[in-house]
Amino acid sequence: MSITWSDVAEADLDELYDYIARDVSYYAEQFIDRLIEAVGMLKDHPRLGRQVPEANDREDVRELIFQNYRIIYLVESEHVHILTVIHGSRNLAGQTAKPWEMG
Repeated sequence: MSITWSDVAEADLDELYDYIARDVSYYAEQFIDRLIEAVGMLKDHPRLGRQVPEANDREDVRELIFQNYRIIYLVESEHVHILTVIHGSRNLAGQTAKPWEMG
């Protein structure tokens, strides 16, 4: 199983790094490294995360919870595509363009 990151997800990581690095860049690097390491588990266990509640029972749209963040991804036959990384307090239900509908 291969893993790719969308441009949006990569930008999310950059923004998250910048936010944490305002205090201490070392902690920002550590946090991002651990988040990426957690995503790496999806290579062997793509359905590790739960179904995204806002995705209306779509089995292929899942999320991995890492600390306070939701890593939303799409599971395809031989591929995991990371769509976005958002704060856990965000509810996507009212959002018109959902991450799994874009592209």
